[in-house]
Amino acid sequence: METMETLSNLESFVRSAESASFSAAARQLALTPAAVSRNVAQLERNLGVRLFQRSTRGLKLTEEGERFLLAVSGGLDSIQGAIAEVTANKGEPAGVLTLSMPPRFGRLHILPLLQQYAQRYPAVTLDCSFDNRPVDLIAERIDGAIGGVFELTPGVVARELARAHVVAVASPAYVARACAPPPRTPADLAVLDGVMMRSPQTRRVRSWSMRNRQGAQMEAELRPAMLVNDPDALCAAALLGMGVALLALPDVIEHLERGELVRLLPDWHIDAGPISLYFASQKLLPAKTRSFVDFIAAAFRDGGLAQRFSAV
Repeated sequence: METMETLSNLESFVRSAESASFSAAARQLALTPAAVSRNVAQLERNLGVRLFQRSTRGLKLTEEGERFLLAVSGGLDSIQGAIAEVTANKGEPAGVLTLSMPPRFGRLHILPLLQQYAQRYPAVTLDCSFDNRPVDLIAERIDGAIGGVFELTPGVVARELARAHVVAVASPAYVARACAPPPRTPADLAVLDGVMMRSPQTRRVRSWSMRNRQGAQMEAELRPAMLVNDPDALCAAALLGMGVALLALPDVIEHLERGELVRLLPDWHIDAGPISLYFASQKLLPAKTRSFVDFIAAAFRDGGLAQRFSAV
């Protein structure tokens, strides 16, 4: 009972601070203004500080009140969501699960897993964004994001799913036309046409260092024949036979398996870092988030996706 009373006091404080009015907070909470005022007063007594300056013109947060609001407002929403989920669904995954992932990777590899997840947890509604950008999970209220290296902001953790291995690929037609003899080291790529990515910010072409299975490293220097700023265009140009492209293995694995692309330098690859699942570092994750984290991690580990995406 004491825990629920404390939560009610916190909720009364946060809603009053947001609206600068006990009356407005009372309407949101379906309480009387007097009850909201009593809850806030009880919280102030428990904390031993004054949170509001009260006047006939309304409420104004004290300096302590402003600091306290910043500390508890986000956590209050999480606590309320967790309580609502547990009481409504007895701890079963439910509610809206908000996700973010790269478009191509998401369509090819995550959507089939989401179909399986949705069948297992029908009370969860999936809200997916397909974006080629790092997201701020806390600020944008995203439950989980899958992608390359994100900056780990406070409150966010990462679970590695696989390595992002980049390989050199070309169409069979281009290989037959231009790759005689076939390249044996990354240095041999210098005489071939390169379809290459440029930075949308600096317009510079990214340089790559390839590594073989023995650990030797060598720069891969293609001759620029075409520059693009989109990985889908990079893959499409390689499929059309316009040259050699350096692409992440998850983006081209199906083309390689169907013979639409050929991997050059099969002993060499680029390790571009981890593909990770990012989520909030709460000790008590909502059941929908915890179930998704466990489901995706198992799919990569036990379902063979991590090994399928490995170039070694």
